[in-house]
Amino acid sequence: MELAVGASESAMRSLIGKLGSLLAQEYTLISSVRSEIQYMNNELASMYAFLRKLGRAAAAGATHNEQTKDWIEQVRDVAYDIEDCVDDFAHRLGRQPRGEGLLVTLRQAWYTMNTLWARRGIASKIKDLKNRSHEVGERRTRYGVKDPNDDPRPIQGNKQGGPVRQYATDHLQPFAPQLIGIMEPVGQEDAIAERGRWLIESESDMKILAIVGFGGLGKTTMALALQRRFGEKFDSRAWVQASQKLNLESLLRGILEQVMPQQDPERRGGTGTSEGRSDGIERWGEKQLKDKLKAQLEHKSYFLFIDDVWSVPSWKKIWESLPRNQKGSSIVVTTRFKSVANACCHHQEHICMLEPLPHVASKQLFFETVTDPKPEEFQETKDEIVKKCGGLPLATVAVAGLLARRDLTEKSHWETVKDSLNSDLDKNHSPEGVTQILNLCYNDLPADLKNCLLYLSIFPKGCSINRKRLIRRWMSEGFIAEKDGKTVEEVAEDSFSELIGRNIVRAVEHSTNGKVKACQVHDMILEYIVSKSGEENFITVIGGHWLTATPSNKVRRLSLHNSNPDDIKEKIENMMFLSHVRSLTVFENLHHLPSYSFKSVILQVLDLEGCKNLNTNQLKKIFKMFQLKYLSLRNMYIKKLPSEIGKLQYLETLDVRETNVTELPSSIGCLQKMVHLLGGNKSTRLSLRFTEEIAKMTALQTLSGIEINRGSTPELGSMHSLTRLKKLSIYNLRGFHTINELLPAIEHLTGYSLKSLAIDDGFTGFLDSMDDLSTPPKYILSLDLSGKLLRVPRWIKELETLEKLTLLLTSLQTDGLQVLSQLSKLFSLTFSINAKGNDSSVVEILQKNKMHSGGKIFVPAGGFVSCKQLRLSAPVIPLMSFLEGSMPELQRLELQFRLCEGAYGLENLASLQQVYLRVSKQASDATKEKVSNVRSSVSMHRKKPTIVVDEYYE
Repeated sequence: MELAVGASESAMRSLIGKLGSLLAQEYTLISSVRSEIQYMNNELASMYAFLRKLGRAAAAGATHNEQTKDWIEQVRDVAYDIEDCVDDFAHRLGRQPRGEGLLVTLRQAWYTMNTLWARRGIASKIKDLKNRSHEVGERRTRYGVKDPNDDPRPIQGNKQGGPVRQYATDHLQPFAPQLIGIMEPVGQEDAIAERGRWLIESESDMKILAIVGFGGLGKTTMALALQRRFGEKFDSRAWVQASQKLNLESLLRGILEQVMPQQDPERRGGTGTSEGRSDGIERWGEKQLKDKLKAQLEHKSYFLFIDDVWSVPSWKKIWESLPRNQKGSSIVVTTRFKSVANACCHHQEHICMLEPLPHVASKQLFFETVTDPKPEEFQETKDEIVKKCGGLPLATVAVAGLLARRDLTEKSHWETVKDSLNSDLDKNHSPEGVTQILNLCYNDLPADLKNCLLYLSIFPKGCSINRKRLIRRWMSEGFIAEKDGKTVEEVAEDSFSELIGRNIVRAVEHSTNGKVKACQVHDMILEYIVSKSGEENFITVIGGHWLTATPSNKVRRLSLHNSNPDDIKEKIENMMFLSHVRSLTVFENLHHLPSYSFKSVILQVLDLEGCKNLNTNQLKKIFKMFQLKYLSLRNMYIKKLPSEIGKLQYLETLDVRETNVTELPSSIGCLQKMVHLLGGNKSTRLSLRFTEEIAKMTALQTLSGIEINRGSTPELGSMHSLTRLKKLSIYNLRGFHTINELLPAIEHLTGYSLKSLAIDDGFTGFLDSMDDLSTPPKYILSLDLSGKLLRVPRWIKELETLEKLTLLLTSLQTDGLQVLSQLSKLFSLTFSINAKGNDSSVVEILQKNKMHSGGKIFVPAGGFVSCKQLRLSAPVIPLMSFLEGSMPELQRLELQFRLCEGAYGLENLASLQQVYLRVSKQASDATKEKVSNVRSSVSMHRKKPTIVVDEYYE
């Protein structure tokens, strides 16, 4: 029920803003319609205030009866329908001519005649909706929906997984940046070591290990730990999910994408056409996938992790598709069912039945998540909380997350959570018990955060969800509002951090600035929110891993996962109300989507990232969706966007990264609400040409993946108008004469809002000229320079606020490190000297390194006081030596190389948590010996950092 309150609040807040805007415009309306709109605005404002009361009461522990729940759903539905009408109003009537004079008078007369029938139709709709809103308002009183303030009974916590009391949040501290997202399993150390030794002991037999247990016991965590610790012993590794609804083609494709070299021409396919690529891995059928997999793995040892197999027939299909060999390959299967494990393994000793954690291990896991400020006090209460989690890792971590952000010096906060837990998990381990704890965590969220969490049900199981993609979508959906003096984007970032801090979603990848780059939702939590979203018609999910019923209501947000195309077509064709969809997300393939799905004019969010088979007709229809705020065509085969893009007046985010789009239509300058323009391909340096039309979008905050070339020079002066720009990424510079124009533009923008700057100079010599900056970007936070530099820029020591520095093709020398060590805020430092082939610039830089350093690099002591990550990538890395007292805060050291002379002094890195070595497939035996030496050195470190060794293709 709490979802209905939250969803309705968001719908009402968005709608009231639109009605107010509509009333402020001087449309030529049919008589009395303006008063009808004013009435609806007033009525809905009153409903909104009442909904907020209900939401606060629910957060405090109140329960509402069936009449109240039904009324909330009616409010939400009428709000959605009124919003549809308002958007249709704006689209069909367009802009009324303004001004004075004979010509304007004639235009107004023509406008009045031309829109007569549209205005009459809209007027009729508005009157009907006004009557509906009036009836909904009256129905509240008629059926006894009470004001929470009128209820004389005190609000009590719900013992059946209801909400705990909401605490004040003014004491909460922002999350510190982190880099290490991998949490090692607790209480499974011996089992992992024993099972891992068995998996690698034989060089001939194929081994299968089945890990069994219901959701939340830590099956996947254990399997991933086995892969991290022992996977490097195998030639190839892959991790895929089977799940409740097996899609064999998708699973086999997932394996191939991980074991085939990125450069393999077969995986990329042919040159393609405007209708999509003509060949390639995404187009292969089941037989071809099996044949390719056999060719790829037949003569290699491989480690394959197949997660969440649900049935014996599913396992048999998978097993029959895998290549057999006598190279010592291993397969790890996780499943909830003993029957599946028996089908996988011939011997019971190869089945690992997971048991709940003992109390000591549960307590250790709990306090790894929540810091105990008074470990010696109220131990009985704390022990009781841990005990009620039943030894289940998911439940333990979720409850710890519930407490993690509270003032834990107060015993009452611990007592409140303990009393709210009424679980019998310690006596009766069951998925229902975990669901009860998830209810508790969910009900503790405020309404806006509930919406943000449930929105994650859009993404498929096991999907890595990019933070920026998610929060931009939240904002486009209207879930986030300004508050406490913060911008909408800042509030969205806080909401994301809150979900991470509560352990409801987990970080799977961190950016070099320490922020979470991508997150993932645990299977059981995702199953919970998919079910809850479906019940309340918040989000409709079709296909993929879930067996979901066809919705009977109007679909508002639709997510299509990769599945059997015929199944999806049948379900979509049974939906009678697709015209009301305001958010559409499609994963992998568009061929199962009926053509009429692209006729919606009220769609606000369209996310087709990574989809195949977009045809020209569909592309044209997309640019007739005049209400779009968020449009992602990322990683699709598109060469050109139609000129109609200029009609998308509300568009805020356009993502055309990793497409073949190199120039935008001139009409792009009409998009005055555009905030994020994302283009280009960083790996191929394909980029969007910067034009004067782009500079007209003065609301831009992100401009990524652009090219400045010979023809752009006259337009560079117009870049000065982009004073709101926070992030600028230039992937290509063509023509040396652009330098004199670009330098002043950069100096100008860094004096306003610019905080992140990335430049790839394409060997034009531009970066050398940056030494002449009269005003260095002193307040920049992130700087990424790619181009031949034989030393770091002289002014770099003046960047007092710099947190992230990336230098590509820059000489790595001890004296340069000495300069950089003085940057007191520097969080992450990256040096990379990689390029394809035998590039003369790379050779020159490597020779300079050897000449100036004598083949050794010393990391000085006493500097880098804030640096937590150091990344070095080059064909040859000279001998690295970390002096005593160097990099005292360094947590992660990442090295990528073909040849490495070694790394010494790792024991001097006091805070080291992880060493990540990426070794070329072409590395010599001598280099592999050096890797073994580094491993031995890491194992002697007093903090026992984890070490991850991976291979890459050059």
